[in-house]
Amino acid sequence: MVRQFGHPRGVAGRVVGQVLAHRRSNRQRNRWAVSLLDVRPADRVLEIGFGPGVAIAELAGRATRGHVYGVDHSEAMVRLARRRNAAAVRAHRVHLAQASVDRLPDFGEPFDAILAVNSLGFWPDPVERLRRLRDLLRPAGRIALVSQPRCPGATRDTTARAARELQDLLAQAGFTRFRVETLDLEPPVACVLADNPAAPE
Repeated sequence: MVRQFGHPRGVAGRVVGQVLAHRRSNRQRNRWAVSLLDVRPADRVLEIGFGPGVAIAELAGRATRGHVYGVDHSEAMVRLARRRNAAAVRAHRVHLAQASVDRLPDFGEPFDAILAVNSLGFWPDPVERLRRLRDLLRPAGRIALVSQPRCPGATRDTTARAARELQDLLAQAGFTRFRVETLDLEPPVACVLADNPAAPE
């Protein structure tokens, strides 16, 4: 069952999806992360690893004239997220695909913001993946990486270390203007925000 949280599939994967969708701390963490991204009505936004689609719904509620895209490697999560966001999917404002972060589809135009909540730990070669995501952002576009450590005995110090690691990965990938925010859950949640550097004049 623990493995299902990394790649939910089948009946057990649907159970995991329901747990993630209804656990109060998960909903709170996702809504908080979205609030930090400062999504505007006309923005194009991408979420990597959207799970049951809680943050997708929050993003769609803010990008009311824009478009929200999401990729998740779990077919079970794609089905759950499409159900949760059915009206926005029908209106062609939300676009969800089964894909992995190392095999992203073509999204067309650049994004204004990118979000990943508790998924980077499953990415192969995260620095290279972050470089690719930076290529998908417009100049001065925003990224938010969220981590709530789930290892046994995780503390505030564990969260602080996770935030430093995320910031280091983002720096290696060429992002700048870092900001770290913390949500006081048990254990605390860290969100590291950064910008894609503006193109030189």
